[in-house]
Amino acid sequence: MEAVIEKECSALGGLFQTVIGDMKSSYPIWEDFITKAGKLQSQLRATVFAVAAFLDAFQKVADLATNSRGRNMHNNLKAGVYD
Repeated sequence: MEAVIEKECSALGGLFQTVIGDMKSSYPIWEDFITKAGKLQSQLRATVFAVAAFLDAFQKVADLATNSRGRNMHNNLKAGVYD
């Protein structure tokens, strides 16, 4: 019975050592991944703010076009241009 437990503990210890070894060797890759993910988040945030600013400016242009067209049409109708 003790031989079975010792064999299982030895196998588990070997597995643990393998996992730790893999983690140590992959640390630089994970560090690079985390750094790049942070940069991506920053760029996406900047992109969202830029798109929002663009859409606000575009909305102002659309509002200006809508309002000016309506006023010009109203003034032209009053003047009899579209008779």
